[in-house]
Amino acid sequence: MPLRAARNPCPPAAPGSESPRPALRLLPREPLRVCDVALFYAPRSGGIRTYLDAKVAWAAAQASGFEHHVIVPGSEERHDGGRHTLPSVALTASNGYRLPLGISRLEQTLTRIRPDVVLLHDPFWGPVNVTRAAHRLGAKVVAVHHGSSELDAAGLPGPDRIYVPLLRAWLRRAYRSADAVMSVVDPYPDCGRNADLPLRLGVHEAFRPRSGVTRGDHVLYVGRLGREKGVLELLDAAAGSREPWELRLVGSGPLEEPLRARAARHGIADRVSFLPFVADRGELARLYASASCVVMPGVHETFGLVGLEAAASGARVVACTTAPSARECGELAHRFEPGDVRGLRAAIAAARAARQDLASAASLAWRMRWEQLFAAEQHGLAAL
Repeated sequence: MPLRAARNPCPPAAPGSESPRPALRLLPREPLRVCDVALFYAPRSGGIRTYLDAKVAWAAAQASGFEHHVIVPGSEERHDGGRHTLPSVALTASNGYRLPLGISRLEQTLTRIRPDVVLLHDPFWGPVNVTRAAHRLGAKVVAVHHGSSELDAAGLPGPDRIYVPLLRAWLRRAYRSADAVMSVVDPYPDCGRNADLPLRLGVHEAFRPRSGVTRGDHVLYVGRLGREKGVLELLDAAAGSREPWELRLVGSGPLEEPLRARAARHGIADRVSFLPFVADRGELARLYASASCVVMPGVHETFGLVGLEAAASGARVVACTTAPSARECGELAHRFEPGDVRGLRAAIAAARAARQDLASAASLAWRMRWEQLFAAEQHGLAAL
């Protein structure tokens, strides 16, 4: 059991003598109790769900020193060990997001848990009141900055310049009273604060190079079919390519029908296929490895977990220079500049022509394993 030092009371010193140093005794240390609160957690959501599921599995394997709770919206209120779902209504069918019914039950659940640290994974589930409630319990609050105002604005109808100032004002108000900010990118433009802790994202053990998977000729995209993900530009790059490679789009989203229509207008409908969301990690790893390359065309990716998973599986990756995961992938990633469809097309051609580098892929997978990253995160939260 972890130990902490405690001071024993000492008798008063005799007149004229030196004061004795207080004796130290060892007492059992309470395990660090961490609670993740996430609104955007759904059956087909992306990086936040992946991160939380991996943390739940890691926490369950720890012998001591760490107690983990996660609070997310659900169809009904349930408290099962460290997992808490609170009543909400279905918001969108494409990814399963839900809208919580207020914050009173969230505050009650925090009171029941009495966490040491609360991690808020979005600014939309009553962040000001939740922060205040957590502080009343003596907990530290960490605002986890997953997205960006540009990314959120790109997913809304209309000009981005209308939404970005509004979103930034909301973020600054939401996280003003947080004790720390955790982020993988520079949060200052959005939050008006620097990152106090790094947000560490890794890969599941299923994403490893494997034998017996034949590399095909098609180009693969995995993710939400939304404007902010750059899928329209990817389709334009496919239409302008001299090589008639097949484009496979895995996922769902509001742009599926517009993408089908756009492919028909470009005359490439027979080269574009739409595949459903894939939940099984082993199957997803095989999909990555069987593509000539995996493309992550969004210019607003605040990390880009798909690129990291694909590279760790042995695939060549194409990503925008703004994607943090592209830097982690090193030579396994081929980059293009934001807004450059011709550069995107050239990066795809280079990735398709490049040989697989399974040794580098295996090294990346080992370096970015979740258990190592969560151990470092726990150390940072304990220091906080």
